[in-house]
Amino acid sequence: MSPVLAGVLQMLALMAALALAHAPLGTYMARVYSSPRHLRVEKWIYKGIGADPDTRMGWTAYLRGVLAFSFAGVLFLYLLQRLQGVLPGSLGFASIDPDQAFNTAASFVANTNWQSYSGEQAMGHVVQTAGLAVQNFVSAAVGIAVAVALVRGLARSRTGELGNFWADLVRGVVRVLVPLAVVGAVVLVACGVIQNFSGIHEVGQFTGGSQQWNGGAVASQEVIKELGTNGGGYFNANSAHPFENPTPFTNLFEIFLILLIPVAITRTFGVMVGSVRQGYAILATMATIWAGFVALMMWTEFAHHGPALQAAGGAMEGKELRFGIGGSSLFAVSTTLTSTGAVDSFHSSFTGLGGGIAMLGMMLGEIAPGGVGSGLYGMLVMAVVAVFIAGLMVGRTPEYLGKKTGGREIKFAACYILVTPTLVLVFTAAAMALPTPGDSMTNTGAHGFSEILYAYTSASNNNGSAFAGLNADTQWFNTTLGLAMLLGRFLPMVFVLALAGSLAGQQPVPATAGTLRTEKPLFTGLLVGAILIITGLTYFPALALGPLAEGLAA
Repeated sequence: MSPVLAGVLQMLALMAALALAHAPLGTYMARVYSSPRHLRVEKWIYKGIGADPDTRMGWTAYLRGVLAFSFAGVLFLYLLQRLQGVLPGSLGFASIDPDQAFNTAASFVANTNWQSYSGEQAMGHVVQTAGLAVQNFVSAAVGIAVAVALVRGLARSRTGELGNFWADLVRGVVRVLVPLAVVGAVVLVACGVIQNFSGIHEVGQFTGGSQQWNGGAVASQEVIKELGTNGGGYFNANSAHPFENPTPFTNLFEIFLILLIPVAITRTFGVMVGSVRQGYAILATMATIWAGFVALMMWTEFAHHGPALQAAGGAMEGKELRFGIGGSSLFAVSTTLTSTGAVDSFHSSFTGLGGGIAMLGMMLGEIAPGGVGSGLYGMLVMAVVAVFIAGLMVGRTPEYLGKKTGGREIKFAACYILVTPTLVLVFTAAAMALPTPGDSMTNTGAHGFSEILYAYTSASNNNGSAFAGLNADTQWFNTTLGLAMLLGRFLPMVFVLALAGSLAGQQPVPATAGTLRTEKPLFTGLLVGAILIITGLTYFPALALGPLAEGLAA
């Protein structure tokens, strides 16, 4: 079988599996977030944290819950790292330095999971399991909760209530993420991913010394790392490491986990607003962009330029032989078009245009299908903008799901769209202008610029993947990337919840002959175009200085 055919078959198998899981999981999630009942274990949690799950919250109260919970998470994870040296199960590792502890705490709470450290050489069992793995669950649940709040804003009328943050948070963990993670972890263990609490041990003797590895609860962290679109690996090599991702099957299964909830939640949206066709329109938009990016990535990486690439069957530098170009391309596109950031290959070693495709996936806002929760609310914000553009073209008041999108709503949407480009471009410009940050670049020229541009794109969009080659473990990068992750996560949530509150307070207007049908293919095409033009072209000058210049010069 040719490598190209193998890659296409993997893509088709992945799409079939997602199609089978989409409706049942999406419908189940809609019931979870609409049910008036509380499970007994949930009642225990509410009592423990002192929350009343039946209190109805407006958007400001909901936002206060999000920010308070997240701030507490940053503080707890920071202190856990700073105290690692005196904690049991530390494997002899010292406490983490203040700047790196801040970066890591901000990273995992913001669902970014950027890592400027080697996991197997810095973090003990307690920090990995009680700190990082826990944040993998709760940060993902926060993203889903905010998305559900926006959906309620579209579905409800003449009310300021968006639900209860604490109930949404707990239900997301207890009823959605934990059950799926348990099943996924069993599959990974059965397929060879390790799960233990062993210490550091020597693997064998080699020329010039010996190699040491430490074990860990890898499978349980690996599954939520992908399922919650987190991305932080137990080992420095992330999902390229055989202990995390040993076979081609586990590679495809991990891609399935990455896309599972972001795809299914479109069904949740359709059920909750009373029109599953609206959910299919959003899913079609996501699928169109995802499939296009996969095709482009495979084309750039399979292109045969020179005898070395012809002999290898494509651009194999930085890729694992057990995954090949097809599996690596699928993983790279899926992880950068979501907020996952896990890698099974090194994006710095992709072709110039291939690295640019991975970067552009994040720049679009990671909405195809995006992170858990964040992908849906990002796409819905773009849908509001697309409807507004259509309304301007035909000269009528724009409406989405019966809700008018006036000046107030568009201002919130515009602020949402402008946050991440501002962070990416300002921090990149500062790093390139100052003398010290440039010392962290391994390469010069266009590729060196791409290393820094990719780092701030990954951090500000809460992706977490690295281009490789950039030494990010410095005070400058730990601090600025940490700030970019926090601002890139929580500032957009402010505007999303404000938009939800504004929409929830409206009285729906009846559809007329002139109403734009947002469940039709025409709207899907309009939405794809709006995404590519509004967000993609924002970064074109920066891309021209980095991956485009490198790719065209090759």
